[in-house]
Amino acid sequence: MVDILGWFWTSAILVIAVAALLLVIGIYNNLVSLRQNVRQGVADIDAQLRQRHDLIPNLVETVKGYAGHESSTLEAVVDARNRAARSGPNTASEQGLRIALDNLLALGEAYPDLKASANFQELQRELADVEDKLAAARRALNAAVARFNSARESFPAVLFAGALGFNEADFNRLDDSEKGTVDQVPAISF
Repeated sequence: MVDILGWFWTSAILVIAVAALLLVIGIYNNLVSLRQNVRQGVADIDAQLRQRHDLIPNLVETVKGYAGHESSTLEAVVDARNRAARSGPNTASEQGLRIALDNLLALGEAYPDLKASANFQELQRELADVEDKLAAARRALNAAVARFNSARESFPAVLFAGALGFNEADFNRLDDSEKGTVDQVPAISF
């Protein structure tokens, strides 16, 4: 009888240990998958920023042909692009680049020949497409971060996540230079 009880308790402890091990393995694999989605989201944003940076020289050359004497605007765009290319994706330099590009695109209003140029219009469309894709990539990254952080902080994963090396992921946020422009109400006059 004692042998049967000893065997029963040994078997029960072994089953519980195997179940706990399988649970930890499942949690680990799920968190690895979600962390990879976050990393992919960051890489997607980087790819869109690179595409934006690659379009800028073509846009500058097109504008040079029509408004070459606007050298200060053209130089500002090139300088902003170079600063943004050297820094991270969520820095003030990216916002500076965005402002410089807006100024460059505004030249199209001042120069009707430039505005009518098929090349300029195509580059504007491509830039708008890149900006849309960049916004979508940022939304996708934030969704992946939310899923990862939720899985990491839910029970029972919260018991193991820190010990397994899973730290909280950061959302893609506006930097300080962007916050002042985004929360402003646009001025409209007729």
